[in-house]
This record gives sequence, structure tokens and C-alpha cells, in this order.
Amino acid sequence: MVPQVTGTQTMVVSPHSLASAAGARILQQGGNAFDAAVAVSACLAVVYPHMTGLGGDSFWLTYSNEDRKVRAYNASGRSGSRITASCFAGESAIPQRGPRSVITVPGMVDGWDAILQEYGSKTLAEVLEPAIQYALEGFPLSPDQHVNTAERFDVLAAYPQTAAIYLPGGKVPEQGSRFVQSALGSSLLQIADQCRDVFYSGSVGQEIVRSLKEQGGLLTLEDFARHRGEWVEPVKGSYRGIDLYQVPPNSQGFTGIMALQILEQFDLESIEHGSYEYYHLLVEALKLSFRDRDRYLTDPQFSSIPLDRLLSKSYAAKLAACIDMERALPMDTQPVGHDTAYAAVVDSEGNAVSFIQSLYFEFGSAVVGGDTGILLQNRGSFFSLEPSHVNRLEPDKRTFHTLMPAMACRDGKPYILYGTQGGEGQPQTQTALLTRMVDYRMPPQIAVREPRWVWGRTWGEATQELRVEGRITAEVQQRLRLAGHAVYTVEDFARVMGHAHAIMIDDNGFLFGGTDPRSDGAAIGW
Repeated sequence: MVPQVTGTQTMVVSPHSLASAAGARILQQGGNAFDAAVAVSACLAVVYPHMTGLGGDSFWLTYSNEDRKVRAYNASGRSGSRITASCFAGESAIPQRGPRSVITVPGMVDGWDAILQEYGSKTLAEVLEPAIQYALEGFPLSPDQHVNTAERFDVLAAYPQTAAIYLPGGKVPEQGSRFVQSALGSSLLQIADQCRDVFYSGSVGQEIVRSLKEQGGLLTLEDFARHRGEWVEPVKGSYRGIDLYQVPPNSQGFTGIMALQILEQFDLESIEHGSYEYYHLLVEALKLSFRDRDRYLTDPQFSSIPLDRLLSKSYAAKLAACIDMERALPMDTQPVGHDTAYAAVVDSEGNAVSFIQSLYFEFGSAVVGGDTGILLQNRGSFFSLEPSHVNRLEPDKRTFHTLMPAMACRDGKPYILYGTQGGEGQPQTQTALLTRMVDYRMPPQIAVREPRWVWGRTWGEATQELRVEGRITAEVQQRLRLAGHAVYTVEDFARVMGHAHAIMIDDNGFLFGGTDPRSDGAAIGW
């Protein structure tokens, strides 16, 4: 059992212990939470390459003790300016792997630059130092990377440059073996020296685009050069007197607020945690929020999203009235990628960062950008080719994004930072975490460790499953089946449940970190 970690001044949580240590190192060197968060982010891009990387996107929620407000940064990329549905004429969907699945510009490096420019106290070169070290000198390959590499062997082997990195010698590298990424380290050194521009208009970006073009890819150097993320106003709601913050669309974050505001209509303290009523109620609240998400979510610059109505308490009450405590709501949804990395940092000054990043699928598109060592995301493959679909493919558009870091504040200050890997599972696990910490007063480590579930369609499956961990009692599982849930039991600490992490700050200012035993992570505080 992972022990509860407590700090009096700082806390870092992430899904890989080396990334958490990198953030802690920056804090010990006098950096603030923003510096440490970028260090963690960059380190994850190296030591968890199947989940995240420089070729992917990220979303950030920040709290500056000087500004005393929560802000959001959208570091997700747009589709290429010349990419339309006609580019995929004769195809039923955008390819999920390969160079033609790479149709959105990576936003990660821009995000690092934006966070440091706005709030950082150290240079990009200083905070990238741990990541560069692990790329060039290597690190012990994690159990999670080993398993994912074995499962995706055929996908990786299909692309020689990718196979050369992730399948050295044509084999799955052993867990604990030294894993070196020299080309990625070289790219990081160039970014440390020349900052974001080398990625978006300089030699790194040029090599990525050259390689994509050679393989029939669609992005151009102009697309890279035009990319800019943006500071945006977070969406806000409340739950039992606590202010909830999420990144606005194109993130699905508002669903995490909707579900909690639906649950606020019920007295959870009178419902036993872990009971049939608990799981059924949470699942049904989330399904109702997904119904609106699937109807509206896309790039808000292309389609109006009625957030004022969706996040109103009156609408939450209306949806709550739709829940039948004895019967599951019949609903469908489409499968989404789930491989992501969430992390959070709080420093001694009270600054806080909650952030999440991803390549979309495990190993993203499976395409490496030439000799850069950078694996490119396939996030744009989630665009629809249907002309009437709200998330239809259009030029310069951001797609429906599953990434959703969360922050809850009490009396205007950060109270809980929380998030998880898991695509469709992100709002589900977030809702479980917050209800456990707020309604059932669990510390973060217990809240993360408790049995979890995930509802939604799995890849290649024709049915809508409610996958539950085996630690949920047989009696509760049977009641869920009788209510109409398509219950499928998985192992006790299933990887499909994602990697969740949280930081809670109590009334004394003490910090409690929770990191997922399903991951290779660590909470570090002092």
C-alpha cells in the first residue's frame, strides 16, 4: 500500500517517480511551482514516452499567490490550415495511426514557454535540465512503458524510425533496463538553447515537417509557425460551497463540474461509500453530463457551447430529477483515447499548478518526426468526417479534447488539485476523487486507492460496459447488473482505470499528496 505523504510547505505528484523528483529538485533549487511544473512536464515527456511527449498537447490550471486567481492555459494544437475532409475522401474516418493521423500541431512546447514567461523564475534551460539528463544518459524503463510497448509491438514495428527507438534490436526492452533517447535529448538541448521558436519555426520544426511530408503527412511549417496557445478564463462551478475550476472547451472539463453539481442535489453523506447507491448515482450523473458533452463539445470558435445553461444549478437539478435509482439510463458514446499523464505542484508561497498532457493513444500516431526523436500525437484523428457533426474536421480547428486538469478552491485559495489519465474515464475518476475527499473526508491517498470503475465503450467492442474493479463487492456488482448496467469485472488495480493523483491543502496549510498505485508515480513533499 502506498503511504500517505504529507508536507508542510510543498508537494509534487505525478505518475512517474523521476518526474516528481525533477519537480522537487527545481523547488529545492529555489524555483517556484510554475518552474517545477514545467520540469515535471518535460521529464514525463522523456520517462513516460508512451503517454506523453513534445509531440503532444497539454492543458494547465494555475494559481498565482500574487494574482490570487485561477487561470487556464490551452496548449492544444489546431488542425493544419489546408486540412479538410476532402483530404480523406473515400475514407470512413481519419486514420488512427501513421503520418496521416498527424493533423494537429503539437502544443506542448508552447505551453512550457507560456507558463514560464508568465510566472516562472527560472529559465527554460534550467527547468529542462532533468529531462535532458534522462534522455541522454537514460533511465530505468518503467513497468508501465514495458507493458505498453509489448502490447503495441506491431504498431511500433511498422515504422522503422519509431522501432529503432522503442524496440531496440527489434525487441521489447526489459523493465528496469537503461532506456536512452539520444535524438530526443538533442531536440531538448536545442529547445533549452533557442526556446520555443526552434520547435515552431526553426530546425526542430523543419525536420518534423520534412519527415511528415516525405511520408505523405499533411502539416506544413507554416502551420507550426502560426501556432500559439492562449490564456483563457477557466469554467467555474461549485460543489457544497467549494469553487470548482476546469479548462474551458475544447476541453471536456465542464463535464466534471456538471456531474458534481448534479450530485450536489443528493445527500451523499447518507449514502454508504462503496454501496450500490454510491456507484449507480455517480455513473448516472456522469452519463447525463456526457450526453451534453457529446452534443456540444468542439472548438468554441467554430460552434456555440451553452456553458451558462449547462453549468447552472437549475439545469443540474433538472438532470438530477432524471436519475432513477433502480434503473440505468440507456446511452451510447464513442470510444476515445485514454493514455495521458496528470501532475500537480504546490510550492511554499501558495502557488499551485494542475496540469495534464498526452499523445492521445499510447505512443500517439506511432510516427517519429525524422531525426528529432519526437513522437507525434494523433489527437486530430478524433475529428469527424461527417459534415453535420459538431466536431467535424475543418482547417485551423481544435478538436474535442479529453484532457481536463482540475482545481477546487476554498475561501479563494487552492484546496484540492486533482486529475487522472483515462480519456472517457477522466471526469468519472475526478468525480469519484472529489466526492471521496469532500463527502467522505478521505485523504488523497485513500481516495485514489479506493476501488474504481469506468463506463463507456471500449475499442472494438459493440456494447457499452461498466468496468468495475474486482474489489467492488459481488453483491454491489450484482445489483448494478440488475439495474441494467453492463458490468464487466476487471482486476483489482486495473490499468484501464487510469493513473489518478491529487493534492489536498488542509486548514493548517499542511499538504497531503496522493499518487496512484496503478502508476509508477510518487508524491514528494516536505
